[in-house]
Amino acid sequence: MTSYWQKKRVLVTGGAGFLGTFVVNKLKEMGCPNIFIPQIKDYNLVEMEAVKKVYRDSQPEIVIHLAARVGGIGANQKNPGSFCYDNLMMGIQLMEIGRQYNLEKFLVLGTVCAYPKYTPVPFREKNLWNGYPEETNAPYGLAKKMLLVQAQAYRQQYGFNAIYLLPVNLYGPGDNFDPESSHVIPALIRKCLEAKKEKKGQVTVWGTGKPTREFLYVEDAAEAIILSAEKYNKPDPINIGAGFEISIFDLVKLIVKLTGFKGEIIWDISKPDGQPRRCLDTSRAKEEFGFTARISFEEGLARTIAWYQSRRNISPPLDEKLH
Repeated sequence: MTSYWQKKRVLVTGGAGFLGTFVVNKLKEMGCPNIFIPQIKDYNLVEMEAVKKVYRDSQPEIVIHLAARVGGIGANQKNPGSFCYDNLMMGIQLMEIGRQYNLEKFLVLGTVCAYPKYTPVPFREKNLWNGYPEETNAPYGLAKKMLLVQAQAYRQQYGFNAIYLLPVNLYGPGDNFDPESSHVIPALIRKCLEAKKEKKGQVTVWGTGKPTREFLYVEDAAEAIILSAEKYNKPDPINIGAGFEISIFDLVKLIVKLTGFKGEIIWDISKPDGQPRRCLDTSRAKEEFGFTARISFEEGLARTIAWYQSRRNISPPLDEKLH
């Protein structure tokens, strides 16, 4: 523990959400005495007046901007306009008013969806502008990517200390398990556990299973955010990930094993695969502020499954131990 956070006033947008809850808990562990968490019912941060109000009410020295409108492939396909507009307007306005408040630091959480569709693996930050994002999530990815442009422009013109992180897909306890908007891991966990409980013989999964993904446990992501907010002060974007790649096919096999589902997996190849591959080069985060993911993927999945079971009253498999 350092003394850095012990007198700071910090505004955490999205602080009541999935990732934000872990970030706020870590700030409390670090001794941060003044954390402001805006609730959407009080502050619709898409609206400029609400952005001005949240600054007046919180008087922050540091802003950690985590609030976002997000979802899986299906949600992105249904809501490209609102995913683009809401994410763009929240970030642009929060940064502009933050500049006027002479903040000590503004941290923007970007997205791996900002990378081009065909980025060489592992993704390196220098390749961020070498092509157009994968089509199903391009409006969301480009909206978040513009916040990097704004952060760098504000640093150049105003000396504004804005930093930008590029996280891979997150997962963990507290994730969104809504079948209409969830990402792949919570969607698969829910499908397998519900099929098992209802004694269904099969589960349908989107796509071919060939694409690869990288996943970061939410507590590790929160650690990276706190470290970068304290120690990183440069304009270059930073990848945040676990540094591994797994195919959707192998991901499904692992979740089937950990949930104890014994049925058949049906691959619906009429549904889109999304980006062909995703895996980050995470060396810059280690070099710049000493971040390395600590939770193994199987351990993180086990914790996530156990959390969901505890809230859905689904008994864990008797013959398998989630360790």
